[in-house]
Amino acid sequence: MINFNKKDFEFYSKELFLCDSPTGFTHKAIELVKRFVGELGYESKVLNNGALEISIKGKDSSKVVATSAHIDTLGLMVRSIKGNGNLALTTLGGPSTPTLDGEYCKVYTRDGRVYQGTIISTSPAAHVYKDANSKSRDIDSLEVRLDEVVKSKTDVEKLGIQNGDIVCYDTKFTITESGFLKTRFIDDKASAVILLMLLKYVKENNLEFKYDTKIYFIVYEEVGHGASTVSSSIDEFVTLDMGCVGLDLAGNEFAVSICAKDSNGPYDYELTTRLINLAKENNLDYTVDIFPFYGSDVGAARSAGVDFKGALIGTGVAASHGMERTHIKGIENTLKLIYLYLIK
Repeated sequence: MINFNKKDFEFYSKELFLCDSPTGFTHKAIELVKRFVGELGYESKVLNNGALEISIKGKDSSKVVATSAHIDTLGLMVRSIKGNGNLALTTLGGPSTPTLDGEYCKVYTRDGRVYQGTIISTSPAAHVYKDANSKSRDIDSLEVRLDEVVKSKTDVEKLGIQNGDIVCYDTKFTITESGFLKTRFIDDKASAVILLMLLKYVKENNLEFKYDTKIYFIVYEEVGHGASTVSSSIDEFVTLDMGCVGLDLAGNEFAVSICAKDSNGPYDYELTTRLINLAKENNLDYTVDIFPFYGSDVGAARSAGVDFKGALIGTGVAASHGMERTHIKGIENTLKLIYLYLIK
């Protein structure tokens, strides 16, 4: 069984979580992952849509299996520049916007400049606005206050900021002594870390993949079409993404969640059962669950017409799309399950 290397986990996590990669602005993170896998001795290629594909020859070529994690995260974009020099916003993906009030952020311009700012309510001061506490924190009630001397739209434009510029908010990346990973974008950078740890372990221990395997780092999952460009040759596709925690769901932060059904319908019955049996036979902490407000890269690939058996697994994540949290035990159980599927 694969060993969970805490040092590798901490290294890859810090590198990935601190690299801004909102959906549509993922080139830096993909370059980072490409460098990591290249240093491990794997060949990879960047697809036209920006995703990274790794093709690995397995012991058995009778079928092609695939796995993936999406490297793109939630984010924001400048919708317009206001007369007072603040920035109106639009969302990239579906962040929980009330959690953004007060967050530090960076604005990336098209010519490579980066500016600091803070996301604030349009009624930010309790001493000034009667509705400072009660006002909605939807995206139209939030704006960026730049940490620059700007008093007008013209002042902002002189900085090179324009509509369509990317706004990235602080991850607050933390690994606690008690083993919790608390940060934004565990969905789905934790899964990307898992795949990097898997690739490193396989290489260091001279192991082989059971079947010809494709591993993808996807870049447009948060807007629904991430895995639409996966190879048409794959026969099975087990994607890694977050497991949901809350309400009547069985998932928790310490277990690997195996999803039986999401908003797009059921996952492949035979493949999902096979993963459940692998978890059970190897004494993994796992749950089987239904994710009613959820879609994954398996659905995106299916919608693109790729013919395969599909399944979804991932560590349980609390407060998804907000201030997320999971535990290294959940990450470890997910790592072990994908290892059992692909390697053992």
